[in-house]
Amino acid sequence: MTSPARATEPVTPASAHLTITEGQVGEVGPGGTILYPSVTSCLTVTVRLQDGGKVGAHASLFQVPGEYRSDRILAAVKQRIGTRAVHAVEVRGAVGAWVPSYFTRAIESYAAGEQVPVPTGPDPKGLARAVADGLGEPRGKVTVEDLPDGDQTVD
Repeated sequence: MTSPARATEPVTPASAHLTITEGQVGEVGPGGTILYPSVTSCLTVTVRLQDGGKVGAHASLFQVPGEYRSDRILAAVKQRIGTRAVHAVEVRGAVGAWVPSYFTRAIESYAAGEQVPVPTGPDPKGLARAVADGLGEPRGKVTVEDLPDGDQTVD
């Protein structure tokens, strides 16, 4: 049985409150709320659809067993969006802990001895570009916000 956070079609009612943990993708209809718990070194990606629904992803620096790696999570979000119109994309979390390329090549994909890129400072423009490219959306629809550790709630 597929969990709601991994389904490929909308499964949550409009008034739902959905928790999306590390490596998961989920969706709520118009009026729904997404909770991303314990966002410390992670980034969250919330896609606001034109109909008022939201598709969310909790991107983790390191893969949680059985969940999406950072280099596969945007494709899962894009698949969930399908042909629906996107109003805006909000990226929030530990901006300074991420290199934009983590969305195209996860830390786990580097072989022993290969140099893993490390951030030299926050790169919100690079992250916005990487997310926009990964979702096939215009760069202007993506905002990036560095938030301190903690839970994130998106209404």
